[in-house]
Amino acid sequence: MMTAWPLAIGAYTATSCVGRGNRALLGALLAQRSGLLPQAFDTFERPAFLGAVDGLDDAQLPASLADFECRNNRLAALTLAQDGFDAAVHAAITRYGADRVGVFVGTSTSGLLQTELAYRRRETPQFALPADFHYAQTHNTYSLAAFVCAATGARGPASVTSVACASSAKVFGSAARAIAAGLVDVAIVGGVDTLCLTTLYGFSSLELLSSTACRPFDRERDGISIGEAGAFLLLLRREDATADAPLCLGIGESSDAHHMSSPHPEGAGAELAMRRALHCARLEPAAIDYLNLHGTATPSNDLAEDRAVHRVFGGSVPVSSTKGAHGHTLGAAGAIEAVVSLLALREGLIPAGVNTREVDPALQSPYLLENRRAPVARVLSNSFGFGGSNCSLVFGETAH
Repeated sequence: MMTAWPLAIGAYTATSCVGRGNRALLGALLAQRSGLLPQAFDTFERPAFLGAVDGLDDAQLPASLADFECRNNRLAALTLAQDGFDAAVHAAITRYGADRVGVFVGTSTSGLLQTELAYRRRETPQFALPADFHYAQTHNTYSLAAFVCAATGARGPASVTSVACASSAKVFGSAARAIAAGLVDVAIVGGVDTLCLTTLYGFSSLELLSSTACRPFDRERDGISIGEAGAFLLLLRREDATADAPLCLGIGESSDAHHMSSPHPEGAGAELAMRRALHCARLEPAAIDYLNLHGTATPSNDLAEDRAVHRVFGGSVPVSSTKGAHGHTLGAAGAIEAVVSLLALREGLIPAGVNTREVDPALQSPYLLENRRAPVARVLSNSFGFGGSNCSLVFGETAH
């Protein structure tokens, strides 16, 4: 069977509550600064720290893309414009042709907020939704892929993966399979998720929201802080990239099928995803220099992940979760933390867990409370979603 691994990364970018583009994200990690704030969103005013992207309400799409107008697609447009990413896509289209550039992206709620707002504008509950509401281009889950295609000019195969918080990690697998099958030469991968009331009230009803900025792996952790983010990466065959392009070495996917929302208590699926990622990358656990945890800051998720990590790595690899900086960005989590992994490789930085003050003594993994400067050759990044949808990615240098 043909394989695409390793894949080269021709460009990458991320935008979140810590700022626009890679420089802002790196600056927050270096300063151990959080972008989470005690703020309301629309009518949601329960005690919570949220990670809203500054200026997103004022951003507007160009007239040619007006039917896509919603918060999620505005953030997608804002993200695509950072770090020369749009220029890199244009160069790929020029080189390979628009039909050879695929789009594989993840989201959890897409433009659901636009539907929430549209329902308020009905004159009576019996009346139809407003004529200017475009479900297919906004709320529909495929809206994100359709928008990225329209905004960039890519015309290859396109799909959206929506498996909660593993969404924009699993798209690397979709892209790799499309490249290996010869369907595309280049793939835009990534994810975008934005705040909406369904998400906020939903997690609040599950009693999963913390009233403070989230503290992954902390002794007193008590829940997540929801953020919004967009992140995109451009994947291509290694032989088609420059010699210094960073690499995605492999992927591991699994499904717990344990519970609708809770992880397997022993992290069985998480362990399987990590082992499969290492196998795909042809690496032993000792080859990993840093592990970017899923690390949501809920008691059960952190405990389950810690157990899985310890069985695979035995306490030998430094770990942290960056969600204390940018929040849990749900369907965009895998993509933004892929960018964090690439920044760690580029900068020789093992980032600390922001907001965490005292690591829970019941957890065994060597969780970092201070940044560490060291050569970083390979990073493994975890993303786990509701229902036990698990994905691990490995970035860095090959071992042979």
